[in-house]
Order: sequence, then structure tokens, then C-alpha cells
Amino acid sequence: MSDTTGSRSSNTPPPGCPAHGSAVQLGGLEYQQTPSQLYRTMRRDHGAVAPVFLDGDIPAWLVLGYPEVSYVTSHDELFARDSRRWNQWPNIPADWPLMPFVGYQPSVLFTEGPEHQRRAGVITQALEGVDQFELARECQSIAEQLIASFGGSGQTELMSTYAHALPARAVLWMCGMPQGSEDTERLVDDLRISLDAGEGDDPVAAYMRVGERIMQLVKEKRDRPGPDVTSRMLQDPAGLSDEEIVQDLISVIAAAQQPTANWICNTLRLLLTDERFAVNVSGGRVSVGDALNEVLWLDTPTQNFIGRWAVRDTQLGGRLIREGDCLVLGLAAANTDPQIWPESHVGAENSSHLSFSNGEHRCPYPAPLLADVMARTAVETLLERLPDLVLGVDPSELTWRPSIWMRGLTSLPVQFTPAVH
Repeated sequence: MSDTTGSRSSNTPPPGCPAHGSAVQLGGLEYQQTPSQLYRTMRRDHGAVAPVFLDGDIPAWLVLGYPEVSYVTSHDELFARDSRRWNQWPNIPADWPLMPFVGYQPSVLFTEGPEHQRRAGVITQALEGVDQFELARECQSIAEQLIASFGGSGQTELMSTYAHALPARAVLWMCGMPQGSEDTERLVDDLRISLDAGEGDDPVAAYMRVGERIMQLVKEKRDRPGPDVTSRMLQDPAGLSDEEIVQDLISVIAAAQQPTANWICNTLRLLLTDERFAVNVSGGRVSVGDALNEVLWLDTPTQNFIGRWAVRDTQLGGRLIREGDCLVLGLAAANTDPQIWPESHVGAENSSHLSFSNGEHRCPYPAPLLADVMARTAVETLLERLPDLVLGVDPSELTWRPSIWMRGLTSLPVQFTPAVH
């Protein structure tokens, strides 16, 4: 990892911060395959709040404990979302890799207090207008179209042909984009590139195109409203500007697309590789729900979330947190905290995980329910249409993306009997 701050090596603490002398680099090979092992080691060495270095040896705190993450997310007066509070901005280069996640934007993600309640309230009202049965029907229709596109071949790579495309199309349908149009397909592709760029992709250009197309959608819906999320946001008495609605729609779409795609794929991986499920899946739907919930505990799509910024000097998990320090929410580590799972057994029937975060800035209700409809419909429809679906490689050959933020496979190759239409 390059040291973009110049003079300080990763073993040298920032001035006035003795804890960062033993800080852990947040990244590297452990994250690709066995982050749970890394979290265990960090918890043993540092406790519930660990000093870490982000890209370029920028100091931060990783909150690993379930009670501590719950505390941070429910005390906005101590740990706030406006990243302009950060005490490290003098050390951050303009091309810092994490800038898209921490650079202040006028979106609901960075607002606080009454302004956050206003913006989040508009999103909640707009999402509450989504009929979950209608969404399930639409997701099934999208799933069947996608399966038809590869079903005759007897094999496919599910990340690219299915898991990413389905939630992208579904959330754009919720926002009022016409289904099946070339325009919508281009936007689906640009969303994928901006959130999950591959070799040769230009994520910045793709993100710009997403913003332009969503602005065009907002203008279209101002002129011709419909029964969709965008129109309901425009009609809300809170009176958001077009620019605010564009920012917040992009936040909603991004939050729905990539995490749901990884939730679908991580669940399919579990169903195809774990013998507890292999016997039962074809016999009924109960185990699909169990698998979806187990993934949120053990392989949650959003591993870590950056972040919160300390409003003033305070204590957390026995650490002195300075005003302006950055805290990374270790959602995956908190979900596997031995304090809440003393026998290291995760009960699939329990849904008090932190995968949708917690507190005022959690994923706005009813977004988790809508994500569940998308993921469940995607998994069930695939298993119904291709009942003899099996992995196309040995389970040991599946690899995780080298990301400390998202938990997702690089690919999920499968084989099945070609479907005849």
C-alpha cells in the first residue's frame, strides 16, 4: 500500500496518539479470504476499539464490538456523520482512494440533526409507497428474463449475468425508469462500473453519467409524475430541490444495488457449498430465508462502513477518542462478537445483526424489507428455474474480492441442465 502522506511510516504513530504505534493496516491479503480471523486477532490484541491505518497510513479507529458499534450509531451528538469534522484533512491528498466515501457531499449520507431527519423522512415516505407484492412480481419477471438469457447454455457466471443486474434493474424500476429500454440498460452498466469497476473501466466517468441521467429522470418526473419513488420525493411537502433529490436518489440506488447483489451471491454460495442446505433447498423455501439471514450475520455484504467523526474528546471501549477522529464501523466484526455469540454459534432465526447499521443513520425503513424482497425473489426464482444448479468449480477455488468495505465474490461460476424454452 503506498504511503501518500510522505514522511510517516506505518509504524510511526501520528503526533499525540500513542495507540497508533501498534495500529493495524486496514487491508491486505487477510481481508480477501479470512477477515473473521483478522477481527479475532485484532480483538485479542486491541479490545473492542482498535487503532488502524487507512490507505496511505491515515490513522482511524475500527470499532469491533457489538455494544460499541451500537453505542456509536445511537449517539449522534458524540459521533457525527459530517466528514468535514475530520482532523486528518491536512494529510489527505486530492486523489486519495477513499475520497468517494469520505469527501463531503450534500446528500442525506452526510447530513445531521433536523436536516438529516428531513432528508431521511422524504426517502422513508417514498419507499413506503412501494408495494412489496408488486416489487416481488417485478423482481421475478426480471429474474426470468435474466435466466432466459443464459439458461440455454448450461453454464454461467452469476455475479455478472444475474446477481448484479437484478437489484440494479429492480431499484431503477422503483425509481420510475422504463424497463428494458437501452437507456436503462446503459444506466445499469454505469452503476456497476461506478460502484464496482473492473479492469479498463472508468468509474469517475461512469458516476458522472449516472448523475446526469438521474437529473434527467428528476426533470422528467417533475413534468410527468408517476407511481414511483422519484415522483413521491418530488411531491413531498419537505420541498427538496432537484439537486438534493438527485444526490439522495443516487444514495438510495447505490445502497440497494451493490450490497443486495453481494447478499444474493453470498447466499447462493452458502446454499451451493454448505451441506446443511444442499439437502433441503429443493424441498422447500424455509432454508432460503435461513441462508439469507445467516449471510447477514457471517458474510454481511457491507463489512465496514466509514464512518463517524468524533464531535469532542470522548471515551469508547477504553480508548481516548480525540475530537475529529474518524471511526470505521466494523459491522462484520460486531456481528461475530463473541460477547453476543459465546459458543460462536450464530442463530439464523435471530435478526438483531447490524448489517443495516443502527440508529438515526441506519438504512431507512423500509429499505431492508425491500432488499429482502429482491434477494429472496432472486434466489428462489433461480433455484426454481434451474433446480439442478451446482457450482462450476471446486468451492476452494471461489475467491473474495480484495475489499475491506464489501464482502463479495470475484465470480460465482455455475452449471445446470440447459433450460428449454
